[in-house]
Amino acid sequence: MSRREGMQATSDVAEMTAKAFDRRITIDIAEPCAEWRKTVRGCRAICQAAGKAALAAAAPGLLPGPAGIEFSIVLGDDAMLRRLNAKWRGKDAPTNVLSFPAQEGVIAMPQAGAPLPLGDVVLAFGTVAEEAAAQGKALADHLAHLVVHGVLHLLGFDHQTAAAAGRMEGLETVVLAGLGVADPYRHTAPRARARHG
Repeated sequence: MSRREGMQATSDVAEMTAKAFDRRITIDIAEPCAEWRKTVRGCRAICQAAGKAALAAAAPGLLPGPAGIEFSIVLGDDAMLRRLNAKWRGKDAPTNVLSFPAQEGVIAMPQAGAPLPLGDVVLAFGTVAEEAAAQGKALADHLAHLVVHGVLHLLGFDHQTAAAAGRMEGLETVVLAGLGVADPYRHTAPRARARHG
């Protein structure tokens, strides 16, 4: 199977999975930074679509159960991400996105009647906007990319090795293509790529 055929098959499975449990996914969106809504038209809808698409593509075998799956997306600012980055990663600087999985490693079964909690994805407006401008991307597209990236981290994906990064970036590209967003890595040199949290 060629890479293109493999990407199409992954996309097809993701679409079927998304349709199968779309209604059982709850994404809570908090907007402590008003700049997101002022600057990115439909930012909540972008987050919803990107989050659901990432979940469907990355976890086609994940069954939400009767109470569903939930996670949150926080549209924050650089000050918030700087505080979180310093506290949890020991880096006193803002970053574009941080993910906080509800469980480390294996996704645990939820309590009876409760949705399966995945965790939180937090984004920094200033950093994300600067990256989009520097990379010549629409801010809405970069937001979608970073939501996908953050949700994949909630599901245990990482980019600590070249092989892991390749798998994660390949999946991001497939998910984003399904959302009508161009490959975010296509014309970006490795040194110019955004440094994700």
